[in-house]
Amino acid sequence: MAKRLLPSLNRVLIEKIVPPSKTSAGILLPEKSTKLNSGKVIAVGPGARDSQGKTIPVAFKEGDTVLLSDYPGKEVKLDEKEYLLYREDEILGTLHD
Repeated sequence: MAKRLLPSLNRVLIEKIVPPSKTSAGILLPEKSTKLNSGKVIAVGPGARDSQGKTIPVAFKEGDTVLLSDYPGKEVKLDEKEYLLYREDEILGTLHD
C-alpha cells in the first residue's frame, strides 16, 4: 500500500538529490563537486497562520528543486524510501537551470 504524507503548516517534504560521483564515461568526480545540498519538493503543507488566523502560503511547490541548509531536516521513511521534512524557513532557495 502506497503512503502519501501531506505536511502540516509550513513544512515541506523533500527527496534528497544525490549527485553522481562519476561521469557516464567513468571519470571519478572530486568530492567537492558533489557537495551541493539540494532536493526535490515532493509535498507542501498548506502554510502557517498569522496573528489574525489567515493562512500564509508556502513559497515552494511540488516539483521545485531547492537548496537546503546544512542542518538536516527530520528524516521520514515512507514505503522504504527516505525523505526529509523541512520547515519553509530552513530552505535557502529554489534552483533553476
